[in-house]
Amino acid sequence: MTEDFRPLRTIRSFVRRQGRLTSSQQHALDAFSSQWMLVFETPEMQLDFQSVFGNQHPVVMEIGFGDGQCLLTMATAMPETNFLGIEVHRPGVGRLLQGISEKKLNQIRVISADAMDVLTRHISNGSLTGIHLFFPDPWHKKRHHKRRLVQPVFADLIAQKLKPSGYIHLATDWQDYAQHMLAVFNHHPQFINQSASGDFFQQATVRPRTKFETRGLKLGHGVWDLIFKRNDIM
Repeated sequence: MTEDFRPLRTIRSFVRRQGRLTSSQQHALDAFSSQWMLVFETPEMQLDFQSVFGNQHPVVMEIGFGDGQCLLTMATAMPETNFLGIEVHRPGVGRLLQGISEKKLNQIRVISADAMDVLTRHISNGSLTGIHLFFPDPWHKKRHHKRRLVQPVFADLIAQKLKPSGYIHLATDWQDYAQHMLAVFNHHPQFINQSASGDFFQQATVRPRTKFETRGLKLGHGVWDLIFKRNDIM
């Protein structure tokens, strides 16, 4: 069975499922949004990362950071790297803002919007050092596969936004989606698979284990990690 690589008109990186905000999450949203959340003044405003972060450190974007714990752990371990987190679900945004305050991490900025729109409109070409996409919605029913974020048009967009030698790290606990991700990026001329076997990293030691992942592993789920590097030619 071959992959269908016909381009899609639009891809949304999420389905809005609003959970109940705790009092601490609401407090964090009220108290810290103005400090660490980014708002676009115009529909086509592109971010100037030096102005946003106040330095020229590399910038890594995490798409769909969930409860933010993985992002917080990585930011704590990498103080010389700036992180841009994208998430539409307000409880997760509130929890991340709370964590930023508690851990006093000033190199994280948060955007609550659709990642495809942010990448297309607001991120300059060749500006990102890395992109993390951990456990996106697998849209496991075959008729919904067209809604998956990882498609050839997504790979094209990522190739534009990454710096030469920048990387994308993907992870999923859905084997069919893992194979789809592998096919999309292996077929893309601007990406090089960083796995020695040309497929998956069997054990990902370059990222923290997420709460979602831990729960899945206890249920016997597999986990597949992929890391692709953008080639040096823009």
